[in-house]
Amino acid sequence: MSTFTIMVDSNCDIPDDFAAEHDIIVLPMPFDLDGRPYNSGYWQEISGKEFYDALRAGRVAKTSQINIAAYTEVFTDYAQQGKELLIILLSSGLSSTYQSALIALQDVREDYPDCGIFVIDSVSATAGLGMLALLTAIKRSEGLSAAEAAAWLEVKKHSVFGFFTVDDLMYLHRGGRLNILTAISGSALNIRPVLNLAPDGTLAQKERVRGHKAALSAMVDQIKRSIAPGTKLDTILISHSDCPESASLLADIIKESVDVRDIRIVLMGPIIGAHLGPGAVTLLFEADMTREEYERRYY
Repeated sequence: MSTFTIMVDSNCDIPDDFAAEHDIIVLPMPFDLDGRPYNSGYWQEISGKEFYDALRAGRVAKTSQINIAAYTEVFTDYAQQGKELLIILLSSGLSSTYQSALIALQDVREDYPDCGIFVIDSVSATAGLGMLALLTAIKRSEGLSAAEAAAWLEVKKHSVFGFFTVDDLMYLHRGGRLNILTAISGSALNIRPVLNLAPDGTLAQKERVRGHKAALSAMVDQIKRSIAPGTKLDTILISHSDCPESASLLADIIKESVDVRDIRIVLMGPIIGAHLGPGAVTLLFEADMTREEYERRYY
C-alpha cells in the first residue's frame, strides 16, 4: 500500500474532520482582517460567521500567499526523512503560491536531488482543491505511488469544473474582474454574473443573468452541458460564503435535473471568500470533458 502524504493548501475548503478522515494534511494560507494577521488556516482563529459579518460591516480582508520559506521548511522535513509528498495548490492563475513552492522545491533538491516531492498546480480553487485531494486519496488507496498519482492528477485536474456566482459585484470590481460601471449598473439591475474556472485556472465570466435563482439555474445548466446523457455523478461540492440558504437552493435545483450520488455543502474559506465577498456560491464537479473541450464547444 502506498503511503505518500497528500497535502493541500487551506483554499481547499474541507473541514478538519473531512481532512482527517481521508488522511489529507491542510497547509494554512495566511490572511489579515483590518491589519490583524491570521495564520492558522481554515477558521482556526476566527469563525466563518465572524469573518463574513466583518466584511459586511465594511472591514477589509487581505490575503497572502504561502511564502518560499514556509514551503522550504516543509519540503526539507520530508526530504530529510525520505518521505514522499504530493502537494496540491491554489491555481497559479489566481495566486503566486504555486510558483513559490516550485522555487522552494528547486532549492531543496540541491541538497536532496532524489526527494519524492511533487508540486501540483490545481488550476482550481475553493472546494475544487478539496475534490482533487479526495480523488488523489482514492488513487493512493488503490496503490498508486506518489509519482503515479502526480502524473494522473496532471490529467484529471482539467476535468474538475468550477462555476461561481456572487451577491455583491463590487468585490469582483476590487479584484479587477469587473469595471466600476459594470459593477454599479449590474448591482442596480440585479444582474448576476456566472463565472467559471478557465482552462488556465483564472476566473472568466460566462454569462450574466437577472436574479439570484436564475444564476443558480444557469450554473446547473453548465453541469448538464459538460456530462454525457445518462451520466451519474459521484460527488458535487458546493461552497458558499455564509449564505447556506443559497447553497441549499442550489442543491435542490441540482437534484431536480442531475443524477448525483452525493452533494456536499461546505463553508468557503477566507482566502477566496475575501475576493468574492459574502453571498457567493460555488459549484465544483467532475465533468466528462476537459475545460479546453468545454470552451471550444460552447464558447
